[in-house]
Amino acid sequence: MCLAIPVKVVEVGAGDTAIVDLGGVRKEISLALLTDVQVGDYVILHVGYALSKLDPEEAEKTLALFAEMNEAGSIGETAAA
Repeated sequence: MCLAIPVKVVEVGAGDTAIVDLGGVRKEISLALLTDVQVGDYVILHVGYALSKLDPEEAEKTLALFAEMNEAGSIGETAAA
């Protein structure tokens, strides 16, 4: 199963890289597939690559649903099924 998740860009680096926030964890990703990404933008992240920009409101809703699922303990159970 593949999963792409919304992440917030906290720093745009040299070349086609950025640092994003994944629930408090910072990770370097590639922006090679996108143009005009700025600090504060949300992008869809899959295997280290930003695939598309995302509306901030939609990103926040999705992240809130992930947090709710995690609290309910259903994220790991779904993947194991």
